[in-house]
Amino acid sequence: MSSKRNGEGIEVDLLVVNDNDVVAIECKSTLSIDDVNEHVIRLEKLKRLLPTYKDKRAMGAVTGMVIPDNVAAYAYKQGFYVIAQSGDHLLIRNGEDFRPRVW
Repeated sequence: MSSKRNGEGIEVDLLVVNDNDVVAIECKSTLSIDDVNEHVIRLEKLKRLLPTYKDKRAMGAVTGMVIPDNVAAYAYKQGFYVIAQSGDHLLIRNGEDFRPRVW
């Protein structure tokens, strides 16, 4: 999904929406710290550039085929869900005490 308003743009790989929440997911082959930083910026402008979701809780997630441990830890500290491949399944790598950052 992408949008442009007032000369500013946003592109979200996957947007999951329900009645109260929206989760913007960044998908990469190999996730990097730069990708995580760019996703923080994306979430900071999401409600402004996608006003349909302005009244919803906005959260973020990152995923990749390869997620180095240091990148997963960094994304976790930024408040993102970290979704990794585990064999034929996907695994949320956040601990039970994780509380997502809400924008």
